[in-house]
Amino acid sequence: MTEQSRCWVGGEWIVPIGKEVAVMSPSDVTQEIGVMHYAGVDVARQAVEAAHQAKKAWASLTGAARGQYLFQTAAIMEQQLDEIAMLASLEMGKPITEMRGEVMRGVNILRYYAGEGVRANGSVIPSNESGVLQYTKKVSLGVVAVITPWNFPVAIPIWKMAPALISGNTIVWKPAEIASLTASRVAQAFADAQLPAGVLNLVVGKGSVIGNALVSEMDIDALSFTGSTATGQGIAAQCARRNVKYQTEMGGKNAAVVLRDANMERAVSAIVSGAFRSAGQKCTATSRIIVEREISEQLTEALQKAITDLYIGSAINPQSYLGPVASKAQYETVDKYVQRARSHAIVLAEGKPQVDPAQGHYVMPMLVSGVSSDDPLVMEEIFGPVATLLTVNDIDEAISMCNKSIYGLTASVFTQNLSSAFRFLDEAEAGMVRVNQETAGVEYQSPFGGMKLSSSHTREQGQAALDFYTQTKTCAIAF
Repeated sequence: MTEQSRCWVGGEWIVPIGKEVAVMSPSDVTQEIGVMHYAGVDVARQAVEAAHQAKKAWASLTGAARGQYLFQTAAIMEQQLDEIAMLASLEMGKPITEMRGEVMRGVNILRYYAGEGVRANGSVIPSNESGVLQYTKKVSLGVVAVITPWNFPVAIPIWKMAPALISGNTIVWKPAEIASLTASRVAQAFADAQLPAGVLNLVVGKGSVIGNALVSEMDIDALSFTGSTATGQGIAAQCARRNVKYQTEMGGKNAAVVLRDANMERAVSAIVSGAFRSAGQKCTATSRIIVEREISEQLTEALQKAITDLYIGSAINPQSYLGPVASKAQYETVDKYVQRARSHAIVLAEGKPQVDPAQGHYVMPMLVSGVSSDDPLVMEEIFGPVATLLTVNDIDEAISMCNKSIYGLTASVFTQNLSSAFRFLDEAEAGMVRVNQETAGVEYQSPFGGMKLSSSHTREQGQAALDFYTQTKTCAIAF
């Protein structure tokens, strides 16, 4: 397979003339799967201009008409599901079974928001005066910049773009560099659906160049970003200075709390999935396992067996539970924590590969203990398949430990006691809290977002996304 990244600007495909980089598979670093072409600021500027030119006509369409484009894109993506999933798995290393599910999630998100085109988008408000009709309506923002990460190269762009489009906005999309081949293929689905020129524009390039230009100088009305906390905070500051509406989804250090009355089999299955699927490269991944001391030995033994049994192999092998991390840079970042775990912690379990780990960017799933609650392994987002086990005496200490984080994205508790479950739901400081479920895997029709440094306090997905991508206009008429 040989692919090349392209930019889609004003309804035209552009292959930028400039720096080219060979894209190698993280599963097998000797396998070239395509070529990435870097665009410059000039292409980004053309994309913003194209989005401005298209915004009036797009916003003037009925919601039902905009929805038809989303329905058509969904149908095309579903037809091409296996092809898109294979490319994404080759490019960033997510196992093919997971990647198929992610592409289908994107299809379902498109259909979900396509249906929003015919929903009510305002309300009538009683007036204090007679003969006055007063009402609100939701209207588009204008041109929205979307900056997306590599770990969900299909689902995250779509869960940003679909609500933005159905709300009448036009888009400039800057994907992560190591997901640019997949981004080009996703944009092709919109192009094949005959989306009007300039409504969606794709610009592939370096975040330090394209991203910075969009954030600091381009004429945009809003920006939605998913990525690291440090980058997100910088984006928030720049957007606030320019009065650009912004949304940032950032890091997580998510806890799974296992109480003494938990269903052990259910807890282990959910923790292993939450911690190690996608090689732990999820902002919602389980990275802290907090267990009551009374059952810590039992849980440890069960997790040790489960981790040892995991199939670790190429992303395109349907047997693989987890594949490599996405890139050499990501491997080096995660490996620093692995080396710290080996020198500062007790390694309770480590997976065994079914491939030669030197063949790609493979990090073995690892469970550790024996560190303080202030250790970097406990406090910092690793974004890799490393989880830390922490023991507590009771539910009070468990909730306190859960909340001891600068992040507050998601948290889960495993218990069969309703009082404990509801207490955790009330007291856990996270935007998404769950009982007897893994920390990852929030459904697309539900609001997604966190507290503390995990989010800029808006929500993605579901009905909540429409609040970000619209502004409210209050109308009154006397007769």
